[in-house]
Amino acid sequence: MKKYNAIGLMSGTSLDGLDIAACEFILADGKWSFKILSSHTYPYSPEWKEKLTGLASADALTFSYINVEYGHFLGRLTRVFLENTGFKPDLIASHGHTIFHQPGNGLTVQIGSGSAIAAETGIPVVCDFRSADVAFGGQGAPLVPIGDRLLFSEFDACLNLGGFANISQEYNGERIAFDVCPVNIILNRLAARMGMDYDKDGKTARSGNVDFDLLERLDRLEYYAKKWPKSLGREWLEQEFLPLTDNCNGPVTDLMRTVCEHVALQVNRSLDFQKHSRVLVTGGGAHHLFLMERIRQSGSHHWVIPQNEWIDYKEALVFAFLGVLRWRGEPNVLHSVTGSSIDHAGGAIYHPV
Repeated sequence: MKKYNAIGLMSGTSLDGLDIAACEFILADGKWSFKILSSHTYPYSPEWKEKLTGLASADALTFSYINVEYGHFLGRLTRVFLENTGFKPDLIASHGHTIFHQPGNGLTVQIGSGSAIAAETGIPVVCDFRSADVAFGGQGAPLVPIGDRLLFSEFDACLNLGGFANISQEYNGERIAFDVCPVNIILNRLAARMGMDYDKDGKTARSGNVDFDLLERLDRLEYYAKKWPKSLGREWLEQEFLPLTDNCNGPVTDLMRTVCEHVALQVNRSLDFQKHSRVLVTGGGAHHLFLMERIRQSGSHHWVIPQNEWIDYKEALVFAFLGVLRWRGEPNVLHSVTGSSIDHAGGAIYHPV
């Protein structure tokens, strides 16, 4: 039996904050098991939200400074978390925060200097999980499916409703996964128009009406007709999706209602080749009661909403697991998921000494 203690750090595209999960992984008789021992989300300050939002258009020197500054910021928050919990990790696995994701151009960038995190904590750090996969010709995303296969095999599929929705499932003996559509990144943007950080329980979306013309145009976006492997990023959102929603003159409530309908339809279409699947649902969108109602009513699958710790920290948990696999020198990225040429061990390791 082998046991590993690992910290997972996750920052998603919706800019809610930094998720930290203290995780225990045990390998016994060829099977992995896990526990989330402690977890916490540190919300981003308005200053950090502004820095991260504007970094894609910054000059090279500013980008480099913030990459290092953000790494020290992650390291300090991790140190506070460890002091508060008493957790003793073997390693820290950091997703970083995605600034660019253009796999078609051979580019994906997640900031947060691994050397800065290691210097702040005195603990080995695994980070930059995506760039090797892009170098091997892959999408660099999604990376969570290896965790879905090895840690959550009791489910037919795993759906994450984060900034973007992504789905992971077995198909003809292989794990496949892909980004489905935008979720919280657009719903929170619409909520901000009404002076809210987010639409609690989907009450505002529930009060709107479907704009069927907009819904049809959203559903016709070219991305949805593509076969996997495929992934989404902020660039696609700004170039393809936002021009459709931003140019609508209807009430914001109608926009939110229409986006929920769009998400429900696309999520169910992503499971077209499975019948009556048992689907684990995690991510912030799992708390959106109206969205979950629409997802349930748009298909025949069994949607499993787990305890809040899984909903909110599954991605941080799985990145901790990816760090453990990288530490062991084992593949943590599946070519059947990303489209890369080989399964491989992604991630750079930074030692504090």
